[in-house]
Amino acid sequence: MKFHKEGYTSLAITILFIFIINAIADYYDAAASIKWILYIFSAFLFITIVQFFRSPRKNIALEDGVILCPADGKVVVIEETEETEYFKDRRIQVSIFMSPVNVHVNRNPISGIVSYFKYHPGKFLVAWHPKSSTDNERTTVVVKHQNNTEILFRQIAGALARRIVWYIKEEDVVTQGSEFGFIKFGSRVDLFLPLGTEINVNINDKVVGGKTIIGKF
Repeated sequence: MKFHKEGYTSLAITILFIFIINAIADYYDAAASIKWILYIFSAFLFITIVQFFRSPRKNIALEDGVILCPADGKVVVIEETEETEYFKDRRIQVSIFMSPVNVHVNRNPISGIVSYFKYHPGKFLVAWHPKSSTDNERTTVVVKHQNNTEILFRQIAGALARRIVWYIKEEDVVTQGSEFGFIKFGSRVDLFLPLGTEINVNINDKVVGGKTIIGKF
């Protein structure tokens, strides 16, 4: 287990905050009960930040024709829908909700070339809101496989997730399972797959980024 680079600033701020509140309590010689409450709160805050930014080491088996899950979380949507930004046709949408306790690393579902990328500023509706996919702050990424199949995936900010981070741009060559981004403090990732894709997950399934097979094409 390692600590993700996106968490360094948050961890530093947390440690500074913990130091200050405990130093103030010591300086004013607060009651023992108050100090113990602060100690417990400090430990809870520190552990929360460390677990949120954890980044487990994974041995990812690359498999052609397989769509790997881009994030840890729970499957909340599987439906045929209209994708209006890039494909402008019918696609199978699979959405993964990431709670604050999930690992928040985002991974490429397939290998290929980034044929499209766009960042959209927007709102911060709760991640399960029907309009969060189109109204919230988000990124849209399309990767083209060597067989010309294109997969669209979208990072979506939520009510708590106020920062989306991405590490890719158009024309980049990406490898299945490698990191393409990070979302802080819970949100969701949508996949838009070609009609006819064999879907290997069900609603409410717990999935693991870079491990669970979402589908096959």
